[in-house]
Amino acid sequence: MSESIYDKYETVIGLEVHTQMLTKTKAYCADEYEYGAMPNTQVSPISLGHPGTLPKHNIEVVKYAVKMGIACNCNIAEWQHYARKNYFYADLPKGYQITQDKTPICTNGFIEIKLKDKEPKRIGITRIHMEEDAGKSMHDQDVYNTLIDLNRAGVPLIEIVSEPDMKNGEEAYQYLIEIKQLVKYLDICDGNMEEGSLRCDANISVMLKGSKVFGTKVEVKNMNSFRNVQKAIDYEVKRQIDAIEAGENIVMETRSFDAQKGATFTLRSKEGAADYRYFPEPDLPPLRVTQAFIDNVKQQMPQLPKALFEKYTKQFGLNEYDANVLIESKEIASYFEQVLNYTKNTKAAANWIMTSVKAYLNEQALTIEEFLLKPNQIAEIIHLIDSGKVSNSAAQKVFSSLIENPNSTAESIALTLNLVQESDSNELQKWIDEVIASNPIKVAEYKAGKQSLLGMFMGDVMKLSKGKADPKITNKLVKETLDKQ
Repeated sequence: MSESIYDKYETVIGLEVHTQMLTKTKAYCADEYEYGAMPNTQVSPISLGHPGTLPKHNIEVVKYAVKMGIACNCNIAEWQHYARKNYFYADLPKGYQITQDKTPICTNGFIEIKLKDKEPKRIGITRIHMEEDAGKSMHDQDVYNTLIDLNRAGVPLIEIVSEPDMKNGEEAYQYLIEIKQLVKYLDICDGNMEEGSLRCDANISVMLKGSKVFGTKVEVKNMNSFRNVQKAIDYEVKRQIDAIEAGENIVMETRSFDAQKGATFTLRSKEGAADYRYFPEPDLPPLRVTQAFIDNVKQQMPQLPKALFEKYTKQFGLNEYDANVLIESKEIASYFEQVLNYTKNTKAAANWIMTSVKAYLNEQALTIEEFLLKPNQIAEIIHLIDSGKVSNSAAQKVFSSLIENPNSTAESIALTLNLVQESDSNELQKWIDEVIASNPIKVAEYKAGKQSLLGMFMGDVMKLSKGKADPKITNKLVKETLDKQ
């Protein structure tokens, strides 16, 4: 089908992101949860929904939800009311989920996404609400049976529901990147989509450009990476347009994505909007979130990526690329700022972290928290260069040796390896005189106007000094000496 056919249509995409909270205990009881624990070992009568048991509020969940609401520029509701969402899954032991229905904790927010070669785009946040997770059904562990692990039952979630503001898979991908970055900066979720701590459902429809009526919505679930979300959306948009152009009707249904085939497939049909029979949760009283509570949460929040980007570009003078690389990770940004406690050379600090430090971490499969060098040691290397004591190439040798000897100092290693540059004019002049004396023909050519030979003389002096000659002072002395010949 020609591209002009696809150009007739406008895509409408909304995402529902379930984010698992990093609290020590579950949403409404004291059960601990750790991913990968032995199945059905992190449960209790409360999380299993035994008769006579009662849930109770986990204030940390409320705090985390407020953090995300502030980060997403949302309104925070004063009163938190809870509801029971009734539906049956084999891994939902109570037969209902404690959630929020008509009174979500956060509403009417937005985040901005970065698009290549375009202005940032604002994506609306309809709501963020708190709820608990179900258990996990495993269909691939036994040939004949589905196995149930209820460890995850009751783990706290926030569901982030966007407005249908995204127009293609790339925008959805960038939106998820922003969500993941925010939850990791806030320390409320590890953002690991492969382990299920961040899960995404996409609602997708198409309509003719200029139309005011949305097309029939199709939900796509079970995507285990951000790129697969993008691929699933792009495939589904094309499938829907192809179907409409062929005279077919789009049916409301839930589909999944086959990453190997790069295609969506039907899971189950939907005749209408799901009716889960919500009603007020009788065992949890309403909870009031005061302005004092919100203000206290704000004070505990770190600087977020957008604020850091503004700081790094406007205050520190870094370019946009460098700033974006540094704020990708909260831990890298924190390390960078700690280096700046010991040096004012922001560009050099950024360069060392983005190149040598990150390259070493990648090679060794380490995180910045596992990096042996302290921020002040990186600043020491920068100071050696800025003070003219070592060259840039020598500084790399100091860096490598310092990693092997993290209890040492950059300057002591530079001295031990004989890398400290010689800046004494008398010592430099001896090397220069020796080089000039051994190259009389080249000296004559230089005097005859071949100025490019200056680089050759400089190179020979650097070789003779084994790289110890200060390049700036040496270059000046070489030129002065040749001109006197």
